[in-house]
Amino acid sequence: MDIKFSEDNLKKLEAIKEHYPVSSAALMPALWLVQKQFGWISEDTMKYISKLLDIPSEQIYGVVKFYTMLNSVPKGKFHLEVCTNISCMLRGSYDILKYISEKLNISSGETTPDGMFTLNEVECLGSCGTAPAMQVNDHYEENLNKEKIDKIIESLSMKTDKNP
Repeated sequence: MDIKFSEDNLKKLEAIKEHYPVSSAALMPALWLVQKQFGWISEDTMKYISKLLDIPSEQIYGVVKFYTMLNSVPKGKFHLEVCTNISCMLRGSYDILKYISEKLNISSGETTPDGMFTLNEVECLGSCGTAPAMQVNDHYEENLNKEKIDKIIESLSMKTDKNP
């Protein structure tokens, strides 16, 4: 498979690189572009970024594996990340995680067979004042309860590929 950025993303990467004294400093924004375009960061895309930024692919691999917001495996169309840090935990996030798990019939770290949902437990979303919280792709859902989860999942289930 030939991995290449879109023309728009190539232009974005060049603009990003101009903000740094060395191109390797643009690694995190470059990886974010990869994830946005391809949905996840494969070994092939790591090699591609390695060439574009002139840094070892092993260094990129280490960064991708370290940061949980970077996906080194494919995720579902909707990535549900439930915060279980202290504020969310005290307000019932483990019950929320269990409820979603049972509702979708998957455990944390798994994706539904249809590829629609991936569920993950995450350490902190920084939304303590509106706990319990979860992130759905790039959008926060806060003050969660079972009824709200039902509405969120129903709404997401109705979305087509043209309306992520």
